[in-house]
Amino acid sequence: MPVNKIVATKRGRAAIAGALALALTSGYAAFMGGVPAVTPATTRAAIEQGITPPAVSLAVDRLIKPWEGLVLRSHWDPFAKIWDICYGETRINGKPVTAGMSFTPAECDAMLQRRVTRDYYLPLVDGAKGFLDAPVSVQAALISGAYNFGVGAALKSTAARRITERRYREACEAQTAFNKAGGRVVNGLVKRREMGDTQRLGEAELCVSGLQ
Repeated sequence: MPVNKIVATKRGRAAIAGALALALTSGYAAFMGGVPAVTPATTRAAIEQGITPPAVSLAVDRLIKPWEGLVLRSHWDPFAKIWDICYGETRINGKPVTAGMSFTPAECDAMLQRRVTRDYYLPLVDGAKGFLDAPVSVQAALISGAYNFGVGAALKSTAARRITERRYREACEAQTAFNKAGGRVVNGLVKRREMGDTQRLGEAELCVSGLQ
């Protein structure tokens, strides 16, 4: 169960409205309006046309970027004992990040969007039954969670099962269980999973803000 009360917020609703507006201007809404149904196949077709699904944009811009932070020069992570760069990238074009590497913000943004789409969104589309039927906020929350604690864990999670059952409020709250590191509850993870902080949305906050 969540540590704090999970409630919808104005900033959560505003973030969702922004993502849906982007879907109109990006061509996603028009593309999907021309297909019989939103399915894994039609979703992949849209992505192949260079169109970003609104759930990906919402997760990347309002959850992943704010919580991960941007690093333009490679730095050493003493806990993971690995070099990373941008928004936590540890491999570039299949090769490990090394000392002395640097990228522009635009390059980092492009890498993040590609990786989130390929390595997190599409596996959830394919592996979590009913994922595409869920509200965009629910999809975005699970994408963000998968990016942080792993897509395998996300697919096996209670949150994914609740999405399949269309029990979306329970899905939003179930994901808050991923708030530990080293077996201990971490305050930063509680904020990320739940109601965020003064500057950043929490995953559950955004998740429930898109429910009726």
